Amino acid sequence: MAGQVGAARLSGVLGGLALNRLHLATNDACSALAGAAWRQLSTSGHGDRDSPNIDFGFRQVPREAKEGLVGQVFSSVASSYDIMNDLMSGGLHRLWKDRLVESLRPFPGQEHLDVAGGTGDVAFRVLRAVRAAEVEERMAAAKAGRTSGTGRRAGWGPGPSSSSSASPATPSPSPEAASAAGPGPGSDASSSSSSGVGAAAAAGRSAAGSGSSGSSGLLSPGRVVVCDINPDMLRVGQQKAAAAHDLAGDSGLSFVEGNAEALPFPDASFDSYTIAFGIRNVTDRPAALREALRVLKPGGRFLCMEFSRVTQPGLREAYELYSFAVIPRLGGLVAQDSSSYQYLVESIKQFPDQETFARMVEDAGFRGVTYENLTAGVVAIHSGFKL
Repeated sequence: MAGQVGAARLSGVLGGLALNRLHLATNDACSALAGAAWRQLSTSGHGDRDSPNIDFGFRQVPREAKEGLVGQVFSSVASSYDIMNDLMSGGLHRLWKDRLVESLRPFPGQEHLDVAGGTGDVAFRVLRAVRAAEVEERMAAAKAGRTSGTGRRAGWGPGPSSSSSASPATPSPSPEAASAAGPGPGSDASSSSSSGVGAAAAAGRSAAGSGSSGSSGLLSPGRVVVCDINPDMLRVGQQKAAAAHDLAGDSGLSFVEGNAEALPFPDASFDSYTIAFGIRNVTDRPAALREALRVLKPGGRFLCMEFSRVTQPGLREAYELYSFAVIPRLGGLVAQDSSSYQYLVESIKQFPDQETFARMVEDAGFRGVTYENLTAGVVAIHSGFKL
């Protein structure tokens, strides 16, 4: 039902925008544009790692040039990024991000990394959820007349590692536990596994152990790091955090400029890693996935939310039409930059489908890999564990 609501809402948004279309195009012109996009896609490569070129939207550019071109796109749209997300998705991006954080199931003391997190939408949600869990932990401890421990309850945080804090942690939620949370808003509740999830989860629990409290017996506050390669996007995120009364003074929130392909963090630094609508902009995606695995603690959780392949006939065609005929022109009106949003819709088309990307996540070394389609596959959340 939630998926039907999400799909119906998107259909309504697309239908209303297509009906008015801001007087920007006729039906024939829209169809011709979408058809041309499909034809261009069929002849455009995805940029093999051995090739000197890589896709930048539908264009092929030298591999070394893509990072700079993507940087120009996001520097251009940084100030209007959030409002454009609302306009383009009809507000659905908020529900998608809520579901991402719900799937993560934040816990007390969690150390989390949000990559390509620029304006902070996901990171702020995670930190607020971690702080809420810590308040609940302290209240439960006070009610029971005991001192709060690390907060990494059995079945939640990752197991001990050489770079973790003095208080050993406990295992991340298993894939079964994560899926037990049920579909969230905008979800079509379709989840597919590309590996033996049950066996992987059992191995993770065995490797991580049952966990224990730290020697001090005190709750160790969690932290969230926002990492982005673009300083303009980070600046917007810092400004938003400074304006939020519950985030402005929180020492557990930090912003770091860094490349997803070579993260500036030690091995086994984080309990969890998210990247939302960012990995399709990375030049070397396998390298970024390997870096995600490296910085996670044993038992740590990887979640990637990205635009994917629409699975519902009818909606798929409407989505294609809307993407190529409306979004670039909307970007021109609101952000005064239609070309950046032309790249956006082209990059979505170039990104691998759900099953292909799931195999890429697995090839990087993650186990228990699954994905969940949201809004009929407009967006998919891929999940994996470091075991």
